[in-house]
Amino acid sequence: MPDRTIRDKVLCYIVRDAELLVFRHVDYSPEEVGVQVPAGTVKEGEDPRDAALREAREETGLHEFTVVRKLGVAEYDLTPYRAEVQRRHVFQLALHEETPDRWASSEDHDGNGPPTRFECFWIPLEHGHVLQSGQGALLHRLFERDAG
Repeated sequence: MPDRTIRDKVLCYIVRDAELLVFRHVDYSPEEVGVQVPAGTVKEGEDPRDAALREAREETGLHEFTVVRKLGVAEYDLTPYRAEVQRRHVFQLALHEETPDRWASSEDHDGNGPPTRFECFWIPLEHGHVLQSGQGALLHRLFERDAG
């Protein structure tokens, strides 16, 4: 097994009335990418809190977010998909604008390549177990008073 690269990532748990904001990739099968929360790579020199807000905006098309708290850090090994360990900084975010129950969004990747298309929607928090690749690992911290 080759050496694994460690990458800093952010995951965003955006909660509204006991529901979690999730999305699915429109152009890929659920078997390939599953249901996800907004997430992405922390850029060089970027504070993880800022990265969480940026990723939430880029992937949902919404803008009015604030960080409620950092819930902690979890590692996820992507083997055998690729030789990478993700160090995930997990944040609870609040949304301060109205949304429909479902909507289309896309991420343009700063104009590098075609946009990635998403369908965003809300699921009950108790259904968070459906999140792909360990993204739900710290959902339980939403119910703790003082998360890490």
